[in-house]
Amino acid sequence: MTPSPPAARGLGAWGALLTRRLSSRIVGVSLALLLLVQAAGFVATNISVDRNARQALAAELVIGERIWLRLLDQKSTALVQGARVLAADFGFRTAVAPGGDAETLASALENLGERIGAGITAWVDVGGSVRALHDSDGGLGEPEVIARVARQLATGQGDRKVGEVQGRPVQFVAVPVRAPVLMGWVVMGFPVDQAMVDDMQALSGLQVALVSRPAAPGAAPRLMAATAGAGQDAAALLQPGSTARVGAETLLVRRVPLVAAADPAAQAGAEVVLMRSIDEAVGAYGQLRLVLAGITLAGVLVFAFGSVITARKITTPIGSLVRASQHLGRGDYARAIHGTERADEVGDLARAFDQMRGNLAEHQSEIRQLAYWDRLTGLPNRAQFRDAVVAAIAAAQAQATAGAAPAPVAVVMLDLDRFKHVNDVLGYAFGDRLLQAVAQRLAQQAVREGDLVARFSGDEFALLLPGSTAAQALAVAERIAGAFEQPITLEDHTVDLAAGFGVACFPDHAGEVDALLSRAEVAMYSAKSKTASALVYHPGIDAGSAQTLSLLSELRQAVEQQQLRLFLQPKIALASGRMLGAEALVRWQHPQRGLVPPMQFIPFAEQTGFVRQLTLWVFEETARQWPLLRGLGLQRVSVNLSTRDLLDQELLAKLESRLRRHGVPAQAFCLEITESAIMDEPQRALAMLKALSAAGFKLSIDDFGTGYSSLAYLKKLPVDELKIDKSFVMAMADDAQDAKIVRSTIDLAHNLGLSVVAEGVETQAIMDRLRELQCDEAQGYHMSRPVPAAELPAFAARWARRHAPVAAEPA
Repeated sequence: MTPSPPAARGLGAWGALLTRRLSSRIVGVSLALLLLVQAAGFVATNISVDRNARQALAAELVIGERIWLRLLDQKSTALVQGARVLAADFGFRTAVAPGGDAETLASALENLGERIGAGITAWVDVGGSVRALHDSDGGLGEPEVIARVARQLATGQGDRKVGEVQGRPVQFVAVPVRAPVLMGWVVMGFPVDQAMVDDMQALSGLQVALVSRPAAPGAAPRLMAATAGAGQDAAALLQPGSTARVGAETLLVRRVPLVAAADPAAQAGAEVVLMRSIDEAVGAYGQLRLVLAGITLAGVLVFAFGSVITARKITTPIGSLVRASQHLGRGDYARAIHGTERADEVGDLARAFDQMRGNLAEHQSEIRQLAYWDRLTGLPNRAQFRDAVVAAIAAAQAQATAGAAPAPVAVVMLDLDRFKHVNDVLGYAFGDRLLQAVAQRLAQQAVREGDLVARFSGDEFALLLPGSTAAQALAVAERIAGAFEQPITLEDHTVDLAAGFGVACFPDHAGEVDALLSRAEVAMYSAKSKTASALVYHPGIDAGSAQTLSLLSELRQAVEQQQLRLFLQPKIALASGRMLGAEALVRWQHPQRGLVPPMQFIPFAEQTGFVRQLTLWVFEETARQWPLLRGLGLQRVSVNLSTRDLLDQELLAKLESRLRRHGVPAQAFCLEITESAIMDEPQRALAMLKALSAAGFKLSIDDFGTGYSSLAYLKKLPVDELKIDKSFVMAMADDAQDAKIVRSTIDLAHNLGLSVVAEGVETQAIMDRLRELQCDEAQGYHMSRPVPAAELPAFAARWARRHAPVAAEPA
């Protein structure tokens, strides 16, 4: 296909632009409506002009017919008067008497005809014979015709009649002569010819034609006389209807019979056709049409100009609002909206846009506040701190690129000691105020421009020290630790503060932000474990740190490269022996290291926050395989949630999106949470647990008995299940105290309306004892170790064969 030329493409684009622009549509619609009205006016005017012209012409033709008949009547009357004068003459009477002088009779007729302009004068006796005849035109004196007309008039059919003689219409009159008896008739006639047609045109202004309609079938009509504008087409003038087309002109016609075809005295019919040009009459209105066309053109131009001005008054502020919306879309909320001063609908729209701009700016500020600031302390949060570290490292790298030595970037992380104890003893409100006091004290220590203090979560804080070496950052950490030695007094309570500090420095300890933060955190936890106030990171902090950090960096690639594996450990209903559920666990199949033990990557995944990605992977993989698991009889699958999962405000939305993707109900999952995860941030955790429960998830307290939750707080939690820690279950066969703890836990859970799961069941004896205590479900190596999801159907089949009910023997 050949490409369109640039001009065509440009016209097409311009046409598309016109069809899309509101101003073009307004102008186009306005002009179209105006042209439609003008066109309707033109049509109505033309119809009215044509109708009025036809009506006027028709009236003229009616008047013309009257004039024509009056003209015939005048000529006939003149003949009648002349004939009567002749009939009264004594000499004429003597001449027409029997034995009268024939020459005297002929002379009298000739003198009378010439005097009154008659074409024919004749004497017809009572026997119907023409005794004398004078024909002044020549060719009209047919005695038979004259005698027939005389007989018709003598029988009472009037005193005048039109007949056709030699193909020419002739108006005859007859006057009887009595002395005192009837002696005969004086018959006179004059031809209806071109002279009368011309007289008729002079009197009426009409076009006139005399047309002979032949008696013979198929014969063409004959034009006997006509004015100059009547044309020469006799057949066209006799066509039916009130109009005739003569040449290129349309005529309105009126036909007046002269000699009827049914008249036995006539050889053929003849008609007078009166005509008036319709085109000429309508053409008289041509000037009016030109004036109307000029008015229309001027109206279109004025209307187009007014429409363009009006459209611009509408579309210009709208275009301004469009540009304002584009600025809003780019996050520019400072630019004012024009047009708010208008009092019309566009002004209402502009004011609505301006109000929306203010609301968006306010909401954006709130969003940024939530996204980058800690609401409790007013300090930057982890996200803002990370961005600041990225910017500081980028600036240092830019210096290195320019040839200068890169400036170091130090990160100090600290975690308060015994803060959980403060929450438990003095309450969470007091703990919040203590965190605010700590934030103020830290901000006072970061005195250099560019230093940044942030709160990560809970009682964990961080400092960014651009341009500081590890030694300088360590000195800052020790100075802060010294400042913490001064107790904080709040509400008549004095609290001694202490914290563990970890220091990591770019580029000595890490080359990118996540590794730098992770190693500062490693140093911080090492300092806390060694009861040192502050430590600078080095690879020898612990024997496994290098390997662990290496695994942690590779763990990010494990999800993308499908190195993770889903394992399931069955849960058995103790009353029925059926497999009703399973716990979902993640394993890492490393391409070089093989199957990595969970304890080598799960703890540090929790520390770095990557555990949230692991949780979502386990949840989605379980949801994907749910149809297979449901077919095995499983009612639900348990998935573990960490502290970081509970503090993720988008956790519920993430889980629900995966449920919708795979078409799995929330009731298919039991979410397990440890007591410690709940107690780290109890208020936020409680809010998240309530949201998860309302969404349909079953909730379970994992490792129950090892934490510090009170029964009063446990009663507030929307949980459905308690899971007894395996340390109590494994020892209950040998330790009476542990057995009492297990039994008390089961009774407590049942009294609260909760089901109970015992984990760590490794012998049949423990399983039987749990069944006696009415524990609901059991999980442990005695039933099965965690197995790959693909091997669960085989275990289900083996378990079903081992624990199938045995039929009773017949008596």
